[in-house]
Amino acid sequence: MAPMRSHSIVCALLFALLTAVPSQGGQMQINPGEMPMMLPPGRKAKTGTGRLAGRIVAGDTGKIIRRAQVRISSPDIGSKTSFTDAQGRYEFRELPPGRFTLSVSKSGFVTMQYGQNRPFEQGRPIELADAQVMEKADVALPRGSAVSGHVLDEFGEPVADASVSAMRREYASGKRRLVQSGRTSSTNDLGQFRLFGLPPGEYYISVTMRSFDTMIMDMMGGMNAGGPTGSNNNSGYAATYYPGTPNPAEAQRLSLTVGQEAGSIDIQLQPVRLARITGNAVSSDGKPMGAGIVMLLPSMRDAVQFMPGGTSQTDKDGNFTLSGVAPGEYTVQVQSLAAIMSQATQAMALMGGGEPGKEPAAAPTMEREFAMANVTVAGEDIAGLTITGARGAKARGRVVFEGGTKPESLASVRLMAAPTDPDNMAAAMSSFGMAAVKETGAFEIDGLAGGRIFRFMEPPQGWTIKRITHESDDVTDTGFDFKPGDDVDGFEIVLTTKTQTVSGTVTNDKGEPVKEYTVAVFPEDPEKWTAAAERWRAVSRPDQQGQFKIVSLPPGGYFAIAVEYVPQGEWTDPEWLARMKGKATRFTLDEGATKRLDLKLAGS
Repeated sequence: MAPMRSHSIVCALLFALLTAVPSQGGQMQINPGEMPMMLPPGRKAKTGTGRLAGRIVAGDTGKIIRRAQVRISSPDIGSKTSFTDAQGRYEFRELPPGRFTLSVSKSGFVTMQYGQNRPFEQGRPIELADAQVMEKADVALPRGSAVSGHVLDEFGEPVADASVSAMRREYASGKRRLVQSGRTSSTNDLGQFRLFGLPPGEYYISVTMRSFDTMIMDMMGGMNAGGPTGSNNNSGYAATYYPGTPNPAEAQRLSLTVGQEAGSIDIQLQPVRLARITGNAVSSDGKPMGAGIVMLLPSMRDAVQFMPGGTSQTDKDGNFTLSGVAPGEYTVQVQSLAAIMSQATQAMALMGGGEPGKEPAAAPTMEREFAMANVTVAGEDIAGLTITGARGAKARGRVVFEGGTKPESLASVRLMAAPTDPDNMAAAMSSFGMAAVKETGAFEIDGLAGGRIFRFMEPPQGWTIKRITHESDDVTDTGFDFKPGDDVDGFEIVLTTKTQTVSGTVTNDKGEPVKEYTVAVFPEDPEKWTAAAERWRAVSRPDQQGQFKIVSLPPGGYFAIAVEYVPQGEWTDPEWLARMKGKATRFTLDEGATKRLDLKLAGS
């Protein structure tokens, strides 16, 4: 494989890694139970003498489902998988005591969690004591819905290799936006696509012509900008929504019932005038940023988009050309190829971990400069764009431990500086922001720009964040605004073993206990209802005994409400919280307290 092509692939993988990080509210998931839980580097899975078994059946017929994939997850074991046998049965052995989630998937059916009764609802946890055996953790899978049709160009001819996605309008990361749901599909040579395994619900179908292959080819082509040009280079297609509009607000909604086959969903791509962006990137010392990777990163204001709107490379003089740019709002970002390769190496080292108790081998350090500029493309070419690079800010500080002995193997702890602007998540995340914590508790994160909020990928077991300060200012939930080139010392992250727990039961209006509900807990202070303050909000589903449990909320005043059903993301919407406030139970959670709540089921 040619060196430059391998570099491009690494860049593509790095972009996927960085832009796939969940937003502050954790709302960019695809379907419940699809993403496996990974143990932090260096942490071994616990074992025990517990056992969990059950049977998987079809929800409509009750017939057994063979070779269904069953996944069990918890912070103590990560994720483990099993497959059902000829009788539709599965089993997990040697489980430690703890709280587990269980999800099941099978082609043609909707992926479901144990105890999940509705689409886009959390499943119910399974609480196992030491040596406990649970033999009837059964799950019934509903038939998946499907959407099929054709993608056609403006002449009515089929379009091959178009990427088709089903999207749902959810409250995600501080506002309602379109979020991808389920798998994507590529059109064949006849322009046909089929999206399957969809839960019942309302969807918007999106088509785009960009892919990772396109991204790599753009990067390769950027090395040879200039020279002869072909015809119709200024005409192409933007992301198109069914039945044929580039505007998400004008998209037609599809309502799917259980197992419904929605056919003849034909989408005609609407041609748009494509623009060319030419410019020059210079470093902070005025030198050309040669051999740089150029990415055109879309805004996520209306819809979550993980694929860049264009990619290229700078020449030795820092000149670059981005061709075929569809109308939209973007951030143009330039980073040196060498810096990105260093960044990828560091990311792989941090994600891979190492032996417990040992810090990962230090990757070669390199001063990373990046240049960014916001642009709005409306079909006209943009020429003479000059972007000046800047070194990302460095954040230095320490992690301190309150209320217990410092945990061992701190080198396996990964600290992230996640962006606070969800509308510009892709641009912010492609600037690095992750580091290992040293055994002394010290940390240093570089390559930062804009608002960042510190969070752990997985805190040391038994510990939770109490507060984060910078020179006595509390930045736990607000984050810190980093200016390019700054070296900011004095961050202190206080972890504590004192955790707050809320648990209880729910009864109906007759005083009878119920086992099918969702409890939402949210802060009394409406200013904490925003996306960046996610640690103040939580939902819980009951375990097999009908008990709910929420751990590690910060001390303070809260409301709690039990409802029959709340879909994914809805419980983070301030409008929903305002409606629920009048029906909710107010309570105070003191530091280190265990609060018992007996709630009445309320209407949603």
